[in-house]
Amino acid sequence: MAAIIKDTGELWTRLFDHRPFLNGEIKFVLREFEEKRSDGEVEKLFKILECVSEIKDTQIERVKLASDIHLPNLNGNLEVAVSMCNRILEKEQKHRSDTTLEAKREIRKAEWENFIEDMAQKCAKVDTTFQEKEQELKDFYVDLEKKLHITK
Repeated sequence: MAAIIKDTGELWTRLFDHRPFLNGEIKFVLREFEEKRSDGEVEKLFKILECVSEIKDTQIERVKLASDIHLPNLNGNLEVAVSMCNRILEKEQKHRSDTTLEAKREIRKAEWENFIEDMAQKCAKVDTTFQEKEQELKDFYVDLEKKLHITK
């Protein structure tokens, strides 16, 4: 009985106790970052901090001056573009509000629908005529066949 309990405890430890594996992984990660990489990340962070402070000290003033010079010109260009767009929209509204054009569109649409209906009727008429002729020919040949059998 004691052996079974011991084996069960050993099985449980192997299945559910992950501390040995985790300890090995933790040691590997620590060794990777502390020994192999040493202070590389810290040096990179200091370089980034140096670049950011240099940009903050020198480049911000240049950007402000450039924006003061170029933004009014850009703003003027944008206002001209907006006014041109508004004029185009107004012309489009005038074009769309033209009632004669809309009426002609409706007339063409009605004519097209009439044309399509007419074509459908003609197609149906041709189909029925074809079926009638087909039936007549069948009847003719059946009759001819009967006559030929009689004469033999």
